[in-house]
Amino acid sequence: MGSRITPHLRPVGGFAAECAAATTHFLAWVLTLPGAALIGAAAYSRRISELRRFFRLYTHRLTARSQCLTNSRHRIVTVKLLTLVRALRHGDRTMKLHSLSRKLLAALLLSGVAATASAQQTINGAGATFPYPIYSKWFDAYAKVDPSVRFNYQSIGSGGGQKQIMAQTVDFGASDGPMSDDNLSKAPGKLLHIPTVAGAVVITYNLEGNPALKLDGETIAGIYLGTIKKWNDPKIAALNSGAKLPDEEIVVVHRSDGSGTTFIFTDYLSKVSADWKSKVGNNTSVSWPAGLGGKGNEGVAGQVKQTPNSIGYVELIYAIQNKMTYADLKNADGQVVKATLDSVTAALATATVPDDFRFSMTNASGKDSYPIAGVTWLLVYQQQQDATKGKKLVEFLKWAEKDGEKMAKDLDYAPLPDKLRERVLQRISEIKY
Repeated sequence: MGSRITPHLRPVGGFAAECAAATTHFLAWVLTLPGAALIGAAAYSRRISELRRFFRLYTHRLTARSQCLTNSRHRIVTVKLLTLVRALRHGDRTMKLHSLSRKLLAALLLSGVAATASAQQTINGAGATFPYPIYSKWFDAYAKVDPSVRFNYQSIGSGGGQKQIMAQTVDFGASDGPMSDDNLSKAPGKLLHIPTVAGAVVITYNLEGNPALKLDGETIAGIYLGTIKKWNDPKIAALNSGAKLPDEEIVVVHRSDGSGTTFIFTDYLSKVSADWKSKVGNNTSVSWPAGLGGKGNEGVAGQVKQTPNSIGYVELIYAIQNKMTYADLKNADGQVVKATLDSVTAALATATVPDDFRFSMTNASGKDSYPIAGVTWLLVYQQQQDATKGKKLVEFLKWAEKDGEKMAKDLDYAPLPDKLRERVLQRISEIKY
């Protein structure tokens, strides 16, 4: 038995396909299983033991895939299969289970397994690390709303998310930077930008004593251009009277991957520094004049935490979760503000949002606005290729905008204003499948 069934347990295209394939091979074997009266009690007992070993392995694989077990119907299938083994054993022992009844039971089971395996739909996405904490929470919560859907999201950075949705290797992309006109024109269909939440990018640092620092745009640009090299530089000292600043080289940390967080950060620097705009510019990936690279928000946070005298930029929730120190920043109105839910909300309130929802909210006006803030988008095709997936994706997007937004504040993201959310819901309703 082990050589006849076990090899078919390798992955064959996802959870549902694996369940269906493994169960099909099992049922094919069951249908040809001779009764105890024909092969003898000892041989029959060995075959039943092999079946039980198979199901121990089978149920172990189910348990290992804990993310798939939100759908209780998978557990029901497993119970039915185990029940079948017991029924076969009992039936043949009593000579009451003949070939027809065994085939009928197997056929009924196969139809139930096929329905269950096809019931769960996997929707694949990839992209931004900036919103990963809240997207993870949404996917977990939505599994209780619709257990037939499982989300597989890879936080590979906004650049990767844009590339994968253009290549149609995922069902949705995610990006903190809007796609360019050039990239949109290269996509095989019309791509929609669906804004979800807004958040802050903070300047975090690792200095002995964790002094509370204030910084402005010109100073941050100078540090990342490599023209401000030491922590006790006069420009930093002038913003931080009384602070104990070390006579140490600044270790600059930036993203090494294509990143929407980088887009927000460099968009801000391009607005506040003419030197930065002319020498480096704004994009999801730039040619950095100085520094070390870290992959993802988590990579930059890790580099800063491990490297004395370093400075980096990460999304606010990553700094909070890692208990990192981050600077207060001088905004466009000359006010020094902290990165908070309220200051991001204030910045978002000033944004002018066009019909395609591609907009910037960095260096926003208003005394309460935090200057390095941005919205994040889900990228989806207006015309969905797979009608079943498309329907499930639209249902999720509507839930995210209505109910998911309520979870934003707990993770220090700013939910969309009501009027903007109404516009977004209208755009979602235009997705065809």
